[in-house]
Amino acid sequence: MSIIISLISKSLQLSSKNVENTIKLLEEGATIPFISRYRKEATGGLDEVAVENIKDLNNKFKELQKRKEFILTTISDQEKLTPDLKERIENTWDSTELEDIYLPYRPKRQTRAEIARKKGLEGLAEWLMKQQSGSPSQKAMSFINDEVKDVDDALKGASDIIAEWVNEDARARQDVRSIFERDAEITSKVIKGKEEEGEKYKDYFDFSALLSRCPSHRLLAIRRAETESFLRVTISPDDEKCTNRLIQRFVINSTEAAQYVEDAVKDGYKRLMKPSMETEFANSSKEKADESAIAVFAENMRQLLLAPPLGQKRVLGIDPGFKSGCKLVCLDEQGNLLHNETIYPHPPRNEFSKSGNKVVKLTSTYKIDAIAIGNGTASRETERFITSLRFETNVQVFVVSENGASVYSASKIARDEFPEYDVTVRGAVSIGRRLCDPLAELVKIDPKSVGVGQYQHDVDQTKLKKSLDQTVESCVNLVGVNLNTASKHLLVYVSGLGESLAQNIVDYRTDNGAFSSRKELMKVPRLGAKAFEQCAGFLRITDAENVLDNSAVHPESYHVVEKMAKDLNCTIKELINDKALREKIDLNNYISESIGLATLTDILNELEKPGRDPRSKVEVFEFNSAVKTIDNLNEGMVLPGIVTNITNFGCFVDVGIKENGLVHISELADKFVSNPSDVVSLHQYVQVKVLSVDKEQKRIQLSMKGL
Repeated sequence: MSIIISLISKSLQLSSKNVENTIKLLEEGATIPFISRYRKEATGGLDEVAVENIKDLNNKFKELQKRKEFILTTISDQEKLTPDLKERIENTWDSTELEDIYLPYRPKRQTRAEIARKKGLEGLAEWLMKQQSGSPSQKAMSFINDEVKDVDDALKGASDIIAEWVNEDARARQDVRSIFERDAEITSKVIKGKEEEGEKYKDYFDFSALLSRCPSHRLLAIRRAETESFLRVTISPDDEKCTNRLIQRFVINSTEAAQYVEDAVKDGYKRLMKPSMETEFANSSKEKADESAIAVFAENMRQLLLAPPLGQKRVLGIDPGFKSGCKLVCLDEQGNLLHNETIYPHPPRNEFSKSGNKVVKLTSTYKIDAIAIGNGTASRETERFITSLRFETNVQVFVVSENGASVYSASKIARDEFPEYDVTVRGAVSIGRRLCDPLAELVKIDPKSVGVGQYQHDVDQTKLKKSLDQTVESCVNLVGVNLNTASKHLLVYVSGLGESLAQNIVDYRTDNGAFSSRKELMKVPRLGAKAFEQCAGFLRITDAENVLDNSAVHPESYHVVEKMAKDLNCTIKELINDKALREKIDLNNYISESIGLATLTDILNELEKPGRDPRSKVEVFEFNSAVKTIDNLNEGMVLPGIVTNITNFGCFVDVGIKENGLVHISELADKFVSNPSDVVSLHQYVQVKVLSVDKEQKRIQLSMKGL
């Protein structure tokens, strides 16, 4: 067993065998969704999060191994690599500790200590560090030369060398690092003259808190204000505690030489080690805050992508507006655009009657099942207008989030889909399609533009993109994809495909018509056996001759289902339709070297509802009709609302007016809540009580306690 597998196993508290098998699958090109769904025997049933953690740690330790090899080579080239030093480097798997060990050997710029060494003062520094009796001034006399003008110059240079030794001592750095971890405070002060311009950051104009306890949203706000030059930010521990700890380590007696060492220790801390530690902790705290914010964004994105779909219905999509009017689009069951036009039911034109007649006529002509209204400007007014109309059939009315719709409508994807239409038509189409299948529509939008996180522009953009892409991939594969209707943008996220193969599938479908079986995927150019293995189980064919092609049962396991049916003397269709038949199956009879009980259990569950959608059903929601603006709100009112965003400090709720209200984390439930996502989910329908209304600042405080 390799050391890396052992380290991962210990870190994640997983069996080394499961870790080793997971890494092997990843190195063979298996995707995370595939491994967690179809290789449970190998991994011990690890979910996507665990597989992802193994992948990340494996990459991290491999990079650390490369770094160690580079450091060993560098020190060896300097002819300073002792057996003890080599052992220390080889045995450490902590990147911070590794860099501390390497610090004395790192190629240096022209430091004060380096200048002193070139003057020949390292011997004096070594003598002082021994802290023997005797006169440092007298000892320094022997180090005066053409470059060292006098005793003071010699002692100053030697002290500079000692200060650098103190800074580069790995154990000393760990001592100070421990104090920083416990006691460091982050402090922010407003820059004089920036009070008015940076007013939105006024909570941090004179702010101080323990860095270890500063919530991620506060830290990111402070860092943003610092970047925008409104705040001056420092991170500092108790300096006296740090210097005393270093003095205890380096000063061993009370000789005259020891006093020089003590002064050099204080200088080394103040001039070298403290700034270095402040930078280290600024970076590490920002990294932790980024991770926390990215986790919130990813969870919100997951909930948005898995929002309930209406399904394949004929929809009238409305992008509401006042002066510019409401853009209407009629879509068929596949989301194809049938008709578009604009109505003006609101001020300034107030064509209420004419607009109403038009909407009623369109719903009848195009056999509309549901109406989707964007939740932006004029949304509430448009909803009231639509619900006041009388339709010939039962037409359901929904308000749909239009987060990112404007981004989509101006994108190349939208231009390619609707080259002859402007952004308003494309935006209305996106709103209508989102009602039918939020996942299929939202994959066309850059996840960062969906706007369901906190400080998404301040966090590490590479890590954010990676996390959100993984979230989209996870959701797409969880739900499954209709092979014959999915767009290229949806297919891209299917396990084992990607940009090129997704396009090849669409091209093949265009040239040859709908796929009749999963097996036909093998005819797609460049889609080989490995890609087929990875993608097939996540692709669905609704009218396939083999009913298993519309299920999550992987083709590699079809033979097992066929044997089950044969043993029961029935067809696979009969097995799916007859619960009594399925109850006769003893899974132990089908265990083999390649298929265990976990996979067999999944297969049996899938046979109960083949191709089932894990998402819940969409529901109609109505706001309080008496509340139209913030002026209609009063303390104590209980209102229906929709959760629009979740952060670490609470959630925002739409109660049917322009301004969203905040339910602080302390007001989410009658119990202690550490993570808002444990209590609420995105687009959840909730009841909230109005705690306070600040009409001037447009701030609404809400509570869900006791409701």
